[in-house]
Amino acid sequence: MADQAQRDRFIAALTELGGSAGNGRLREILACDEATYDAVKAALIVDGLVTPERGRGGSVSLAGAAGATVAEAAPAPPREKSARARSNGNGGNLGFEADLFKAADKLRGNMEPSDYKHVALGLIFLKHISDSFEAKRAELLADYPDGAEDPDEYAGENVFWVPKEARWSHLQANAKQPSIGKMIDEAMIAIEKRNETLKGVLPKDYARPALNAVMLGELIDLISGIALGQEKGEARDVLGRVYEYFLGQFAGSEGKRGGEFYTPRSVVRVMVEMIEPYKGRVYDPCCGSGGMFVQSEKFALEREGRIGDIAIYGQESNYTTWRLAKMNLAVRGIDSEIKWNSEGSFHKDELRDLKADYVLANPPFNISDWGGDRLREDVRWKYGVPPAGNANFAWIQHIVHHLAPSGTAGVVLANGSMSSTQSGEDTIRRALIEGVEGKPGVVDCMIALPGQLFYSTQIPVCLWFLARDKSNGVACNAKLRDRRAEILFIDARKLGHMVDRTRKEFSDTDIDKITRAYHAWRGEGEAGLYEDVPGFCKSASLEEIKGHGYVLTPGRYVGAADVEDDDMPFVERLSQLNKTLEMQFSRSDELTNIIREKLGGMVANV
Repeated sequence: MADQAQRDRFIAALTELGGSAGNGRLREILACDEATYDAVKAALIVDGLVTPERGRGGSVSLAGAAGATVAEAAPAPPREKSARARSNGNGGNLGFEADLFKAADKLRGNMEPSDYKHVALGLIFLKHISDSFEAKRAELLADYPDGAEDPDEYAGENVFWVPKEARWSHLQANAKQPSIGKMIDEAMIAIEKRNETLKGVLPKDYARPALNAVMLGELIDLISGIALGQEKGEARDVLGRVYEYFLGQFAGSEGKRGGEFYTPRSVVRVMVEMIEPYKGRVYDPCCGSGGMFVQSEKFALEREGRIGDIAIYGQESNYTTWRLAKMNLAVRGIDSEIKWNSEGSFHKDELRDLKADYVLANPPFNISDWGGDRLREDVRWKYGVPPAGNANFAWIQHIVHHLAPSGTAGVVLANGSMSSTQSGEDTIRRALIEGVEGKPGVVDCMIALPGQLFYSTQIPVCLWFLARDKSNGVACNAKLRDRRAEILFIDARKLGHMVDRTRKEFSDTDIDKITRAYHAWRGEGEAGLYEDVPGFCKSASLEEIKGHGYVLTPGRYVGAADVEDDDMPFVERLSQLNKTLEMQFSRSDELTNIIREKLGGMVANV
């Protein structure tokens, strides 16, 4: 358990070593097992007393001056809201979250990540609502004692009522009891009973035999250090970041299955910062774990907005994923209307009358068994009946159907949607470009993405951006220009960097480059003047798109990037290339002779 004595020993040993030490060396001096060491280290990182460093095996150092004592060690300075920390590509920001996840993952043992994520995320959520409740309770006891036992006082500030037996302090005090799993289940049941919006959401199988009680106790100890001693608003932000980071890490561990509930954060940021949801209704018809909503709320807050400036609406057909989304939003204090049914948005649209100002969606790619043969006469198919064997254009039309008159949308789809001519998809695409029934087209911008951005697929995908009213529209209170005769194409395939062996992510610079081009093209004054950039972006007329057979692949329009001219005369350049080629031929001959000699020696020795 990461108690005060263990923390003091850790700091004292680190001070003796000059304020910085490798993890292996420090663990050896402390004579503790790896899980205990990681738990204590994570707690101290959360407290701001030590900071993780790089190096072989990793290292830690005292925060502030080397050799500082526990009393002297200064906590790390708070991050500004708009500052972006180093990102690891799996959601959240690198910092104490990475060490916390590493420590938590060690406690997992042989449990599958797909099971363990519900164990860990459920406890993080429980810690969050308990902390929020206790903070509000302390406030009421100081200012209005009679209200401390009134659930309405808590509901008014979007704080869940937490019964005494479900409070984190009670569970933490009993973390080492063999019955801790049963106590957690009872806590979850009690919370659901007192909070209507959480019914059916929380995990309630901590008492199952497969879950080790010792592991649960150690996980409670680890999570207890999160946001300890911080103000209510800061604590909520910290717990939200931890939840988001853990979601991303679990998605990475699960690979393709992880991609079913999680869209990588850097992709979500591109989509959100493109359509700028600062105020209004935000909808996702296949919302996964709710990442689009979390990022939308962040965007609104960073633009000096408030929680509540945007209203969240969503639907999810996977019950387990729906529960993750409800907890993900609740841990951020985001009120929402997220619907679940097993039939999905096509066959049982729970938000039939909703007209959203913004739609963000990452629907499953190329779904063939979506039941389209039962929806041939559906009112949503204004641009053409989508093929029963592929749901891509059903998703697009479902989204357009739910857009308000000046609404905008960002959608992730497979690359085939930009060029397919099968089963009438090209006809639907043409209608989306040119418009129907006297109304203009809705395709505003197309972005080609690089491969390896997603957990669920290694193939490249694209982003469709739609605007119900391209004649002007509004973005962050700025009037936009008339774009009805144009579509912007952005080729982002060369952007992004590898964050591990299999996956890429966009940097802040990449995201800014993409979104600034779109905002400038739409006529947002703060983004500057738009210019076509060969190899990257091109504003194409509808006539030009017609000449390409209504194919929307950006590579067809943006052309090749300009190559810098170094002013070297052609004759001189050719001479230099010939010299290089002769050198390479010569080296090739040398290597050929060496290989022959080696092979000859081997034959002689046989």
